Amino acid sequence: MGATGRTDDGRGRLGGRLSGAAVALGCLLFLGGFVWGAFCYQPYTVPTGSMTPTVNAGDKVLAQRVDGSEVRRGDVVVFKDPEWGDAPMVKRIVGVGGDKIACCGDDGRLTVNGIPMDEPYLRASGRASAQDFTAEVPEGRLFLLGDDRTVSLDSRVHLEDAVHGSVPRDAVEARLDAVAWPLGSMIDRPEAFAALPGGVSSAGPLRLQLTAMAAGIVLILGGAAYGPLAARAARPKRSAKPEAAAGVR
Repeated sequence: MGATGRTDDGRGRLGGRLSGAAVALGCLLFLGGFVWGAFCYQPYTVPTGSMTPTVNAGDKVLAQRVDGSEVRRGDVVVFKDPEWGDAPMVKRIVGVGGDKIACCGDDGRLTVNGIPMDEPYLRASGRASAQDFTAEVPEGRLFLLGDDRTVSLDSRVHLEDAVHGSVPRDAVEARLDAVAWPLGSMIDRPEAFAALPGGVSSAGPLRLQLTAMAAGIVLILGGAAYGPLAARAARPKRSAKPEAAAGVR
């Protein structure tokens, strides 16, 4: 090793250390984000088209594992209630305990405690439901509707039950945050419900996890590429051979 502090392959010792540190940090970020995501999120396949266009039948979605006490109006949740069937279902919460749900008002909109709701996520324009209905949500329970209300079998089907079509909060298994395939899009919280008491739920950590994984990949690739690039840059340039002087042998 010469006085310049370079290793035999032409890389500076400091550069080599920084390269190794970048790869190590990249692995930490990528694996940390992946493990964190696997701990927080559960993949599901949407069983029906009742939530079109937000999610379609067959879509692969990522749902954050949450307790039923954490969900708010506007959330799209995965739940399982024996009264609704044996399979997990995906619907949107439009009412919580104590709410009075009615449809439809003079303008055709769903109302929550007398306040009309703008629902841009609905598949069909016009009335928010083909059938008029009213319901009072018991404490500790949720009222759920599909986004395609022309086909959705939701709380409206169970209105004659003693609990007015609601399901218990502890029936909730997870809250949808993103469509993983085929759209690859996030599922935002509706603004209309933000003005009601309790507001809407906060976004899950999925964006942060994806950012950590992407940063990890960049650091791994950048650190791994540094060695060959530095070695090539440090390689001495070949000088052209001087042409033999004329007449000199």
